[in-house]
Amino acid sequence: MAADAIWFGAAWLRASPVAYIFVNASHILSIGLILGAILPLDLRLMGAFRSVPLNLIGPFLLRCAMTGVALAFVTGLWLFSVAPADYLANQAFLVKAGLLAVAIFNIGFQHVNPAFTRALRGGPLTAGVKLSACASFILWLSILVAGRWIGFI
Repeated sequence: MAADAIWFGAAWLRASPVAYIFVNASHILSIGLILGAILPLDLRLMGAFRSVPLNLIGPFLLRCAMTGVALAFVTGLWLFSVAPADYLANQAFLVKAGLLAVAIFNIGFQHVNPAFTRALRGGPLTAGVKLSACASFILWLSILVAGRWIGFI
């Protein structure tokens, strides 16, 4: 792609402050969906809320979180497309991207771990499941902070 060529979606966001606001709000909504689903699930996997059956809430919260991740990915790339060079020069963005990569790796690790699958079906919460949930909890909150930090650098 030539340096002066721009994706129509980025051009639209640059030209329309209203469009930018709605895409940005969609990104924030998707982040809320991720955190609103994954943080309670992580807490439950770490042993909190023991009276709430994991086999009932786990699959629902996972679907909500994955929907949020998909929407955040699409809207995040769209926002990134408006000024990619600026984002790539922003330390907070780079930190966020690195944390996001680690969080996605952790998701992959969880989903290939038989103990995680058993826990979601109501099985025992192993130390590995708890550790992975703790890492997830910390990672997603850190991604949130790094994302907010982008605008201040």
